[in-house]
Amino acid sequence: MIAFATALDPLRSANRMLGFEAYSWRLASIDGEPVRASNGVLCAVDTSLEEERRKMSRLDRPSMAIVCSGLNIEKYSQRSVFAWLREEYNRGVAIGGLCTGAYILATAGLLSNKRCAIHWENLPGFSEAFPKVNVFADLFEVDQNIYTCAGGTAALDMMLSLIAEDFDDNIVNRVCEQVLTDRVRSPTDRQRLPLRARLGVQNSKVLTIIELMEANLSEPLSLIEIADHVDLSRRQIERLFRSEMGRSPARYYLEIRLDRARHLLMQSSLPVVEIAIACGFVSASHFSKCYRELYARSPQQERVERKQPATT
Repeated sequence: MIAFATALDPLRSANRMLGFEAYSWRLASIDGEPVRASNGVLCAVDTSLEEERRKMSRLDRPSMAIVCSGLNIEKYSQRSVFAWLREEYNRGVAIGGLCTGAYILATAGLLSNKRCAIHWENLPGFSEAFPKVNVFADLFEVDQNIYTCAGGTAALDMMLSLIAEDFDDNIVNRVCEQVLTDRVRSPTDRQRLPLRARLGVQNSKVLTIIELMEANLSEPLSLIEIADHVDLSRRQIERLFRSEMGRSPARYYLEIRLDRARHLLMQSSLPVVEIAIACGFVSASHFSKCYRELYARSPQQERVERKQPATT
């Protein structure tokens, strides 16, 4: 809902600042029926997919079609939606995706060899599912006629960027003042908090080591290799991690690899053995043992418990 609202309201504010209707929009669902958002709010719509198809050859054809989706999107399968998006794109309509919407665009075949953005939580599974797509943990990406953003308030930044293309900075600044934001963030601004704020860690050496670990999950570095990178001894690293993180560097490294594995289990249909390899484990049995020790359930049980429907 936050991505949905922050994509629409800047357009309303821009119309108000301009004094005329520069932007108009309509909401569509597959069958024209209201759609319940993941927070429980029921959203009324204006048209159905069938009606939108009829509009393709009329004056009220859209200049842009944007899909908005949320949790469990990897299970979404609506061929009619994929076909409609391809038809719109082939007719010169710009296509956009909010939050996990890039997953729908990629499944429709619109993102091959293109840049896109998706929410950081969905990035591991997306990368494995669509290796031909250039996906980034950016706030938003624009590649030719395809617009994608990571969701949340990133939708606001993407829409303000669109408004900036159509009008001068004065209008964008006035919209920013209306929605109480002090600036339009750059597309490449980080999605997540910096490590220092996210983990509450102040030691720069520890932060550098964690960055090294996060960048080397499929082929984990040895503690000796890490020590060489940061110009510390193994014993110094052990002491720092015990002090700053409350556990050994080996344990912390294992936990972030298992966290990535958990995202892949929940967001992809990759075999467990492939997920194990992608997260730096030498065998599926060792991976399963470590996973059960941390999460009190096996990788297979994690997938069985993943039963919630997709939200779009």
